Amino acid sequence: MLTLYSGAKTCSLACAIALEEVGADYNVVKMDLPGGELRSAAYLAKNPKGRVPALATDKGIITEVLAIMAYVAQTHPKVQLAPTDPFDFARMQSFNSYLSSTVHVNHAHNRRGARWSDDPAVVEAMKIKVPQNMSDCYALIENGMLQAPWVLGQNYSLADGYLFTISGWLAGDHVDIAKFPRVHDHFKRVGERPAVKSAVEKHGG
Repeated sequence: MLTLYSGAKTCSLACAIALEEVGADYNVVKMDLPGGELRSAAYLAKNPKGRVPALATDKGIITEVLAIMAYVAQTHPKVQLAPTDPFDFARMQSFNSYLSSTVHVNHAHNRRGARWSDDPAVVEAMKIKVPQNMSDCYALIENGMLQAPWVLGQNYSLADGYLFTISGWLAGDHVDIAKFPRVHDHFKRVGERPAVKSAVEKHGG
């Protein structure tokens, strides 16, 4: 059985969505992030990065959202959460990489500023531009990156659960998702999927 180490309101939800979409047999271990459990010796022995998500498999631990989601899709190919065509797969990974390397990092300046500075004033200053940076990212997604009805067009993929996850952070970043009607519609439709509802319930949002 697979075990997903996750934290509420984190990108771990995207992995949980993928696991639910393929009907995987898995457990969720909710880590106490405010309590510092990610830095505990027990967890660091599993994942020295001290982050979530991490997925325990029969072959070992997998970390990083993109790697975990790809593993889930490739071990359940009949569900077709990832394109088999190399170009379409690259398009999906390009979108997911943008969410991971740019959008998520912009969001993290609001909640995880201590990663970049030990100066409390600097940490607070980082938060100022988060709404603008997140809005700029979502304008790009709204006006070209997001196809219809799903991220890649006609086929639902890993990218949809991932976009849903990060779109759920916009309110906390003081960005009104309604400013982006196509993204907002996508968020509502993905949220109605049974697998997504189950993942949110198990993961805690």
